[in-house]
Amino acid sequence: MKKIYNLFLVMTALMCCISCNNEWEDEQYEHLVSFKAVPNTEGVSWTYVRYKEDGKVKFDLPVIVSGSTPNAEDRTVRLGLDLDTLDYLNREQFGERENLYYRLLEDKYYSMPETITIPAGESQVTIPIEFSLAGIDEADKWVLPLQILEDPTGNYQINPHKHYKRAMLRIAPFNDYSGVYSGNLYKMILEKDTANSLTFDTYRSYVVDEETIFFYAATRDVDYLDRKNYKVFVRFTDEAIDLLNIKKKLEIWSDNTENNNFKVEGDQPYYTIDQEWDPVKPYLRHIYITLSFAYSIEDYSSVPGLRLKYETEGTLSMQRDLNTLIPDEDQQIQW
Repeated sequence: MKKIYNLFLVMTALMCCISCNNEWEDEQYEHLVSFKAVPNTEGVSWTYVRYKEDGKVKFDLPVIVSGSTPNAEDRTVRLGLDLDTLDYLNREQFGERENLYYRLLEDKYYSMPETITIPAGESQVTIPIEFSLAGIDEADKWVLPLQILEDPTGNYQINPHKHYKRAMLRIAPFNDYSGVYSGNLYKMILEKDTANSLTFDTYRSYVVDEETIFFYAATRDVDYLDRKNYKVFVRFTDEAIDLLNIKKKLEIWSDNTENNNFKVEGDQPYYTIDQEWDPVKPYLRHIYITLSFAYSIEDYSSVPGLRLKYETEGTLSMQRDLNTLIPDEDQQIQW
């Protein structure tokens, strides 16, 4: 009986040895190709691009190949537009309100390769997308919808997760003055009712050119169908209006004055810029921009047959933080 038991142990040990292999050398996860462009709750990835009036700006979109073992071969990845997902996203977000839809970025504003090669031994490369955004109207919500296309030769596999095989790039040009301003000190007064003035936490500004931005006036924002009728343009000049050369002149106007009766009110509009280094993080530079301007405007489309007059007063302010350890400007700014 003891011999039989010992024989059983020997046979069991042999079977274990035979069944064991070098599993650690095998691929535990497939090599999957994907974008690195995390979407927000609206399904798009904000992509900040420096605005240049007469030049191109390159944006590098990462493409990665995942896996628990190194990438052992060259993989040429095919790229294309994803119009179906853009259409689906618009219908999901905005229903039938087509004036609010994300718009496909016109090909005159960008160029990019149709393929990108991930060399053997590398797990990440970047797609060089060149943007030429001169003349673009930011009242439209531009999106560049990209997808990784199937490879008929089987050279790579696409990550099946929808947020990895697609990149819905929400193109956002920026200049030295654009961004989100605090509106806590900026009053919005309806029909001279100063006792019940309105304030908004933030005002987003949009790029017009290298020295000009625009805001939406009164209660308008990017989600209004008639937003294009209520733009307030702000141009930053180098003309000082005080002896200390601290306050500099702003030029304010609307492109729809004949309908909204826009008027600049009060004192000469101006702006100031201050900056300082962070006392705790010496690589972090803070830039503070303050705008002081007042205007009046009439809302002629909210209530048919009725014109609502708004007046503003106070200041808007923005803090822009720059991580000087990062060489790429679009990533250096702490958005």
